[in-house]
Amino acid sequence: MTQTGRDERARVVLRASHLSKVYTMGEVEVHALKDVDLTLHEGELLVLLGASGSGKSTLLNILGGLDVASSGRLFYGEQELSAASPSELTQYRRDHVGFVFQFYNLIPSLTARENVSLVTDIAADPMHPEEALALVGLESRLDHFPAQLSGGEQQRVAIARAIAKRPRVLLCDEPTGALDAATGRLVLSVLDRVNRETGTTMAIITHNAAIGRMGDTVLHMSSGEIVERTHNERREDVEQIAW
Repeated sequence: MTQTGRDERARVVLRASHLSKVYTMGEVEVHALKDVDLTLHEGELLVLLGASGSGKSTLLNILGGLDVASSGRLFYGEQELSAASPSELTQYRRDHVGFVFQFYNLIPSLTARENVSLVTDIAADPMHPEEALALVGLESRLDHFPAQLSGGEQQRVAIARAIAKRPRVLLCDEPTGALDAATGRLVLSVLDRVNRETGTTMAIITHNAAIGRMGDTVLHMSSGEIVERTHNERREDVEQIAW
C-alpha cells in the first residue's frame, strides 16, 4: 500500500461525479469533458495522461476552481464546489489550492525569495519563503532574480511559491513542458519529494506516458473522457524511469 491513493480509508479530498463541460463556439458545441467521475484521496499523487485536446487541462481547471462544469457535481471535502459562488471559489483557490503551470510566471524584478513572499504575505499559515525554497533545493539561490536562474530553477521557484501557503491540493499542468528531459526529471523529483514529505494531494498533467509510473493513480483521457484507470502497486522513483 502506498501512502495514499488506493487506501479507501484515506480521507477523500476531491470527488467529482458525472462532470461534463461544453463550450459553445457560434453554432458549434465542443464537449471538452464527458461524464467524468474522479476521487482524489489525502496525499495521493495522480497523473493525468492524454494527447492535446483530450480534456486534461479542462478537468484540472475545474478541480482547481478556475472553471466550472456545465453539469455534474464536484466536492472538496463536504463543500460542493459545483454549487459555490464566484467569491466562494476564489476563497477555495486562495486557501486550499496551489497551481504550477508550464510557464513559470515569475516577476522578473523580484528575487526568488520575493516571488515566494507574494504568496506567504497573504496566506493564513504559510511556510517561510526560505523553507519553501529549501524544500525544492534552492536554499542557495534565495536572492537571485529569474534572469539569473535556469529554466528548471525558475520552475522550482514556481513550485516553492505554490506550496508556500501549505495548500491541501497542488495541481500541475505540464510542469515539465518547457524543459529538456534532464531538467524535467529534476522538477518531477522535486514534486515527488513535496508529495511524500508534506502529504499534499497532487495531480500532474503530462503527455509522457512514462511519467505515470511515479504516481499512485494514472488516468488516461481521450476526447474528454477517462478511457483507462491504472493503480500502481508501487510508485517508481523518478530517477529510475526510462523516458
